[in-house]
Amino acid sequence: MATEMSMSEKADELELKMSDELDVILTKSALANMEDGQLGAIGMGIHEQRKHPGKLFLIDDDPRLPKMPDKPTLLDFFEYRMRGANHLLQSATHALKAGMDEKIILACLIHDIANGLFIKSDHGYWGAQLVEPYVDEEVSWAIRAHQALRFFPDESVGYTYPVLYTSYFGADYEPDQYIKDAYERARKHKWYMTARLITVHDIYSFDPNAVVSIEPFVDIVGRHFRQPEEGLGWDNSPSSHMWRTIRRPTKYL
Repeated sequence: MATEMSMSEKADELELKMSDELDVILTKSALANMEDGQLGAIGMGIHEQRKHPGKLFLIDDDPRLPKMPDKPTLLDFFEYRMRGANHLLQSATHALKAGMDEKIILACLIHDIANGLFIKSDHGYWGAQLVEPYVDEEVSWAIRAHQALRFFPDESVGYTYPVLYTSYFGADYEPDQYIKDAYERARKHKWYMTARLITVHDIYSFDPNAVVSIEPFVDIVGRHFRQPEEGLGWDNSPSSHMWRTIRRPTKYL
């Protein structure tokens, strides 16, 4: 009697189908697989090659993704790897129209960069680590801290708990203790208001019809983001490996 395929079996079948349609063998990392509720990587070992005679494991660019320039810039990652940039552009536009300092505008432009490029869980921490070598320390600190601050109101700047979060997480949701602890530390920090202004100009009622553009921010990025000459991922910074992973997320090793 036939039984329904498990999620893991369905994922394996999908990877097999995609690999059959391409000239390379595709694999899926353990982290990506865990996001599907399964443990372990997909497509590992010599037995996988036996399923695809004559094919090699992918060790370069993923042919399914847009081709990136040889020396990619931050704006290239926005164009070729970002999904969700509209939210960041709306937030930065909100800060720009409010007459904020360029440092605040840049922070708003990239505050959720991990969400759009990499991973959602603990996105403030991942985003800060991603851009830390290329921005002022105040900006990366604020990006990290905004993850905690967004859950806590500040009447002095008119920031209230987002109604959106109640609909997302429920009226009784309480942040984890590490988030509460991070908030208390941030409240006492000299750059508290920088992080708080990210939450003020964040767009919690996302407007999918808003017309925004990267153009007003190109010069700001040029002045405040230290673009490496070699290109992001090739400059041997502490976060180069993260940019390379975003560029080539299915690279075998």
